[in-house]
This record gives sequence, structure tokens and C-alpha cells, in this order.
Amino acid sequence: MKLSIGIVGLPNVGKSTLFNVLTKQQVLAANYPFATIDPNVGVVPVPDERVDRLAEMSKSAKKIPAVVEFYDIAGLVKGANKGEGLGNQFLTHIRETQAICMVLRVFSSSDIIHVEGSVNPLRDLEIIETELALKDLETVEKRLSKILRDARTGNKEAVEEKNMLEKIYALLERGRFLSHDPEFISLIRANKRIVEQLNLLTAKARIFLLNGEEKDVSEELGVAIKERGGSYVIADLFERELEETGVPELIRKAYETLGLISFFTTGEDETRAWTIQHGWKAPQAAGVIHTDFEEKFIRAEAVSYDDFVLCGGWSGARERGKLRVEGKEYEMRDGDIIVVRHG
Repeated sequence: MKLSIGIVGLPNVGKSTLFNVLTKQQVLAANYPFATIDPNVGVVPVPDERVDRLAEMSKSAKKIPAVVEFYDIAGLVKGANKGEGLGNQFLTHIRETQAICMVLRVFSSSDIIHVEGSVNPLRDLEIIETELALKDLETVEKRLSKILRDARTGNKEAVEEKNMLEKIYALLERGRFLSHDPEFISLIRANKRIVEQLNLLTAKARIFLLNGEEKDVSEELGVAIKERGGSYVIADLFERELEETGVPELIRKAYETLGLISFFTTGEDETRAWTIQHGWKAPQAAGVIHTDFEEKFIRAEAVSYDDFVLCGGWSGARERGKLRVEGKEYEMRDGDIIVVRHG
């Protein structure tokens, strides 16, 4: 499991600058056979000093951090959903991502022309939301047209899906951004499978990167983001501060927004960080290491990162009673270091 984020925004708001900074930090693709690198995908290590410390303690030959894939798409303009500009052909690239990072320009500059003629992040936010919603309407409409025939025959599953799609369509028509809509959340609970198969853009969690300085962020914009259930990072994309503080903060916000945590494996061969959903049980976490481990899971030997460091490693943790044996119902915690025992 890895975190993937699609970067969206209007032209000339700093998207390319953000992506270029991210790309400079990307990890060697050779370490990640699952990652296909192309010009608009950056694979970025998750900043986590715990990986370095564990690798040092275990004298690991390799250390492998958790990673985030950032997908960059062409700047959206009004009408992108209908093919205006280049936005439409790239919107499909972010369908598989878990979250969307909306880049909004808040700084003023006469040197950098704004596609809409003036700097107004609230207006820009509404343009982006509208384009994503219109693309989702198109997706739902296509699916509806395919399912109607089966629904007319009385097929129970088809009728259920048709009713669900019609409700989602109505929400999108009313301009709802689905990820923070209580009605949509209820629909997900009713039938998660149908909703997840659609991969709707407006159903994805959102984080906001505001390009500028704190003084450029209006109270009105802050309130609008909060109302949308979002959180934001402020970074001047033309300053080095993005590399030093902006990227780690952006990734931290993404983990927080998506409810993700990290656990570790460590030894002489390698120290590695793994990303899982908060609330996952030990067998699910084991399955991230290797698919067979979930099915053949027997138990996990676990110790918290703090205890591991305090005790000086595995043997010290065992001697001081800090090593725990956890079964199938154990809920993983952020910072757990584990050894999986399996059949």
C-alpha cells in the first residue's frame, strides 16, 4: 500500500514548481518495482527520522522509507471537462489516487499572469471544484446508461446500483463536493463497492497548498477550506522553504487527512517503513509485507519504536519485557516494529 496524491490547479499557480521540487526528492525507482515512473509521476520518500535511527541500530544493509506518488496534471481551465485546454486528457490520470492536492495561488505578482486575469483563490477553488464535478457527472452518466438495460429486466443488483447512481448524480448536479457530504457518506456505507468502483474525483480527500505567504491568506479563504473539511499548507513555491518544511508538512497533512499510519520492519538485511490505514489489524498489516502473510498469519512479535530505541534493540526489548506477542485481533499502532510469524 502506498499513498498517491493528484496535484490539481489552474495554470501558473505553482503546480509545476511544486512538482519539480518533489521530483528532485524522488527515490530511486529501482527500489520500488511496483512504481512505474513517467514524466508526470514523482515518487517521493516520506520524511521519517525513525527509519534512519532503526537502520543505524540494526546496521541494516538497506533502508527503505515509505513513499508517496505525486501525479501532476496539466493546468485546469474552465471547460476542461469538455476538453478545453489539456486538463481533460489528464483528469483520468488522477482517478486512481487516494487524495487530491489543490494548489491555489494567493500571492500577487504583476510578473506572473493569472489565467483569469486576477488573483482570487476562492474563485479558482470554485472553478476547480466545478470541473471535477462535471467530470464526475460524465462518469456517473456513462455508468447509468450501461446499467439501465439490466435494471429494466428487474435484476435486483442492477436496480440497486441504478438507484445509487441516480442519488449520486443528483448530489453532483446540486454542486456538492462529495468527500465531505453527509448524504454521500451514508451512500458509501450502504454500498461501498459500487461507489469505490466509480473512482469519483470529488469523493477523494483533499488537502490544499496555498502558494504565497501567511499574510496573503484571507480569513474568507480559510473559512471556505474549513467548511469543505479540508486543511491547508502555506508555502512560497519560489523559496527553498518548500523543500525544507513544505513537502514534509504536505505529506504529514495527507497522512492525517487519510487516516494513515506507519509501522516498521528492521534487521541486518533492511529497515523498511510500511503505510497502512489506522485501525488495521495485524494480519492486514502483515499482508502489506507479503500477500501470503495475511492468509497464513499466526502471530506478530511487536515492540513500540520508543521502547525499541530505549532498550537498544530486539534483545534488550525482550529482556525488559517490552516485546509483545500479538494475535489476529491486535490493532496496529503508529510506530510499531514487528516480526510476523506465519505458516
